[in-house]
Amino acid sequence: MLRSCVCLQRAGGGGGKRRSSSVEDASSCRSSEIERVGASMQTTTLGSNGQPQTLAPQPNTRASSLLQLFHRKGWCKHFRKPLRGMSATRVEKSIRAAIFIQKWFRRHQARQEMRKRCNWQIFQNVEYACEQDQAELYKFFNDLIKHMPQAVEAGNKCNSQRCSGLEKSGTLYEESGDLARIELEVPIQKSHIDLMIDVFRKKRGNRLHPKYVCLILREAAKSLKQMPNLWMVSTAVSQQVTICGDLHGKLDDLLVVLYKNGLPSASNPYVFNGDFVDRGKRGLEVFLLLLSLYLAFPNAVFLNRGNHEDSVMNARYGFIREVEGKYPRNHKYLLSLIDEVYRWLPLGSILNNRVLIVHGGFSDSTNLDLIKSIDRGKYVSILRPPLMDGEALDKAEWQQIFDVMWSDPQASQGCKPNQLRGAGVWFGPDTTESFLKRHRLSYVIRSHECKPNGHEFMHDNKVITIFSASNYYAIGSNKGAYMRLNNQLVPHFVQYISAASQTKELSFKQRMGIVECAALKELAVRMREHRDELEEEFQKYDPDDSGCITIAKWCFVMESVTKLGLPWRLLREKLAPGTDSQSVNYIRTLDLLDTDVIMKAEADGTSVMDALYANKASLETIFNIIDADHSGEITLDEFEKAIDLLVTHMPGVYSKDEMLEKCRMMDLNGDGKVDLNEFLEAFRLSDLHRKEQQEEYLRKRSTTKSIISQHPSDSVTKLADTISKNTVIIERDIDPTDCEAKDVEQKS
Repeated sequence: MLRSCVCLQRAGGGGGKRRSSSVEDASSCRSSEIERVGASMQTTTLGSNGQPQTLAPQPNTRASSLLQLFHRKGWCKHFRKPLRGMSATRVEKSIRAAIFIQKWFRRHQARQEMRKRCNWQIFQNVEYACEQDQAELYKFFNDLIKHMPQAVEAGNKCNSQRCSGLEKSGTLYEESGDLARIELEVPIQKSHIDLMIDVFRKKRGNRLHPKYVCLILREAAKSLKQMPNLWMVSTAVSQQVTICGDLHGKLDDLLVVLYKNGLPSASNPYVFNGDFVDRGKRGLEVFLLLLSLYLAFPNAVFLNRGNHEDSVMNARYGFIREVEGKYPRNHKYLLSLIDEVYRWLPLGSILNNRVLIVHGGFSDSTNLDLIKSIDRGKYVSILRPPLMDGEALDKAEWQQIFDVMWSDPQASQGCKPNQLRGAGVWFGPDTTESFLKRHRLSYVIRSHECKPNGHEFMHDNKVITIFSASNYYAIGSNKGAYMRLNNQLVPHFVQYISAASQTKELSFKQRMGIVECAALKELAVRMREHRDELEEEFQKYDPDDSGCITIAKWCFVMESVTKLGLPWRLLREKLAPGTDSQSVNYIRTLDLLDTDVIMKAEADGTSVMDALYANKASLETIFNIIDADHSGEITLDEFEKAIDLLVTHMPGVYSKDEMLEKCRMMDLNGDGKVDLNEFLEAFRLSDLHRKEQQEEYLRKRSTTKSIISQHPSDSVTKLADTISKNTVIIERDIDPTDCEAKDVEQKS
């Protein structure tokens, strides 16, 4: 039966056994047979006069066409044999059931894939939008330096006053709470590494004494200072090398890699490709462990700098707050030492003179010879102008470092500014081909982007992305991976998920729900930054104050205000739950943003203003740029000159008079001048006032809500409860054996 189907033909033209076929193969064969004969099929019946009459075929589904095919070919006779015990009616029902199940399964798979892609787009677009906000600081400094002649001198003054963290002799204070009872000494040995892993993996009592933290940071900075800008890595001795991507404070993933692949050694070298900290809660432990591995195995561990090895980024994305929480009495001194390590981290690695390993990528102007000659010690932060010791800023040099840290590959040709991140460039296949040819390289390995499967090939396999943080956005959101290259530089990948037991306990629906709730939570927190603007825009399209607007207008407002580029129509049921198919109750969207779970998440995060104030060095640089005579005070004349340049070259939403009025308000003591303390205090008070206004607005809104939204609807409350339940993170001791890992070969 069905011998004409390709999937059931005998292998080798008739001899041997039939090969196995997938469901899709069988389905495609059956469908093609139906399409060939279904159109020409006709049904013969007896008319009212008793004569045979041919009827045109009725509109048929695939199931009815298949049944007619069975009758026409006479295949049903095969099932009518007495020994078979199966009637034609039963065959028909079985076929109908099989096709129904197949259609249902395909629709279900399509819906799940759509949800998965939608969640992934939310995670990435929100992440990049936040980075774009932070990159605005770089653009601001860049424009100041470009248009203000005194900027270079001011920056030099600011930086010359800031001495190296290694030259400072900080006083350490005893920390309260449980500290690990282990002792470390120089040189760091493998036994020390084992002790540190055993301490760090525990949920409690996992902090080293601050003197040992200082020891590791100081020794690492001294050693890294002697290294070149680009590591020269070779497989001549080891015959292989392991490369890890972003870890982002995920200690469990680092321990999984070391458990599966072994500790570093002369025969097992590692390259860690930046972004060790931020976002995750164990960034300090990851950083200290990596530095200790480097000190213990200096010829087998190579650490590249990423865009998050930067104090400005740390102020926004959590690492500074993590250090403050773990060492509240010593965090300032520890952070100064961490900055010292950052400035001396090499910018990349070159493997066997044929493979470049950098964190982000490159641009059409990237020059490796220039990168090798840069004084990287100037770049304590990549987002602040690197001005030191009376030297003028070399913007081309600054751009070189920025491009290798922040750039991403794109499928289309060309090289253009990366508008999504707000920093670096997008480089296409032609840029990659030209770069590789110019520097005689085979391919490039980079990180910087989370990938669902932990790795990705682009540009005809000449750009490889590796990302080592699994469960990055939420439990089950993505897999992590590391790659091994042999002596012939052939890549081999190991894909894994840490804390696998947590996902094994969940059904597929539960896992999808957790990822979806995490995505909605991230999105809602981002939307809360624009809550007042959203409400104002919604009300413009609702003159009757009905609380409802059309779907098209709701989508337009969401995109025009947030500028996130998301599929808002698909998200309507989640962000405005319980509304009908013709309109959207925008009040429910606003109510969702005012729920406790979203407001708490916003409070736990860090705003751009918080990050800027926390990183006072940036504000000090701005102050010294405006202070043209370097008197330590800014007069109104100096403010006015700075504003003239800002209005001319960086037009914004405020007029010159409005900006001058804001400058006068900074003069807190009324002496006609603004010193540094008043300048910093103005930023703090401004942000404090903004937060107080938000709280006052919410209190007022809770007591004077319109009749339409007297209380949040049941659908909004239910959604908020679901988000709260599914995004709770329970800390446990880390077990590196609790993982799922598999080898993944490169596809030819």
